Amino acid sequence: MPIIVTPYIPTYITVHLGTPDSDAENVTVSFQEYIKNVASSEVYPTWHTAALRANILAQVSFALNRVYTEFYPSQGYSFNITNTTAYDQRFIKGRNIFENISTLVDELFTVYIRRQGFVEPLAAGFCNGTTTFCEGLSQWGSENLAQQGNNSVQILRYYYGDNIELVTNAPMQDIQYSYPGTPLRQGDVSPEVRVAQIMLNRISVAYPAIPKVWPVDGIFGPATDDAVREFQHIFNLAVDGVVGKSTWYMMVHLYTGILRLSELASEGQTYFQLGFEYHEAITYGQQGESVLLLQYLLSILSQFYLVIPFLTIDGVFGDETFAAVQALQQDAGLPQTGVVDEATWAVIVDRFIGIDQTVLTNPNFFPYQSPSSGEVSPTELQSYFANRPGQFPGFPLRLGDNDQERSPS
Repeated sequence: MPIIVTPYIPTYITVHLGTPDSDAENVTVSFQEYIKNVASSEVYPTWHTAALRANILAQVSFALNRVYTEFYPSQGYSFNITNTTAYDQRFIKGRNIFENISTLVDELFTVYIRRQGFVEPLAAGFCNGTTTFCEGLSQWGSENLAQQGNNSVQILRYYYGDNIELVTNAPMQDIQYSYPGTPLRQGDVSPEVRVAQIMLNRISVAYPAIPKVWPVDGIFGPATDDAVREFQHIFNLAVDGVVGKSTWYMMVHLYTGILRLSELASEGQTYFQLGFEYHEAITYGQQGESVLLLQYLLSILSQFYLVIPFLTIDGVFGDETFAAVQALQQDAGLPQTGVVDEATWAVIVDRFIGIDQTVLTNPNFFPYQSPSSGEVSPTELQSYFANRPGQFPGFPLRLGDNDQERSPS
């Protein structure tokens, strides 16, 4: 599901041996064997190892994007990907696997490409570069680049841009489908309700008749009911205000399409957009996406709470982040442990939402309006404040400050 799930490597993948609407066989194979088959079908084993690695990484990433976005299940199909190159990538049932390709896939099948700062595996499209051409990787072009001495990462960046990165050792699990299993209706309170609210708000950008849901809190109240009913009305679904399987997957399909998550030129989805739910404590020394999100939020709070020091947003929970957390805990009357436990996280989120509602979405103070109904990405916030020094102070303001005395020189 493209909102609540960190990408993973599926244990098995189901391949449709034809075009999506054809009456063809579905074959379920291990993901590892699937990539070995695709790589053996798409490229030549005699190619330079750097070219083979680049192509395999593109194939893994493309397939994972199909799984992550629920590209075919959200359209009512019972498979994850097709074997038709006009839609996906080639898979030949029962074909032989080349030994060197098998060895490379064993090394690379848990590695995928993504844009820096985004969640979803890159929809790493490719073509042969001789009879067909596309915006993505050229298979024969990758071989030429490898012969010129480029390594696999350099080849991938040549075709997909410098802002890509490789995610290594991705977790493996059985495919998890996003539908909650039971319909959502007014009165429900759950993370799945919040997912529906996020999807509805993003879809409403393209379909303004759908009312915005605010706050996005996981509570299925009257505002969510109104949004669901209007969504169902627009898309010719039973207008009952209940998010059953058909309504849910229509939301998924549209959300993925609007964000272009299944395309190379995707709008992208940040972890910031995944939500503010507390999962586990964030502590000194940690690195990664959870720390980045924490630092983004603290960096905004530091603009409004003088006691919170500025900090570097680098994804590493070091001394600066520790000091900022302690300062917030002291200001909130919490134990100054420097550990972001559930109580500390709740204060951070509550204060950020307060700022978001009163300032960030107020056009008088913050002319940039996020298209996601309050889901402003950290990159957008950073860029906004950095590029508009005349519109927003470079220091915190609080009650009692004299504007002229605090104005920048």
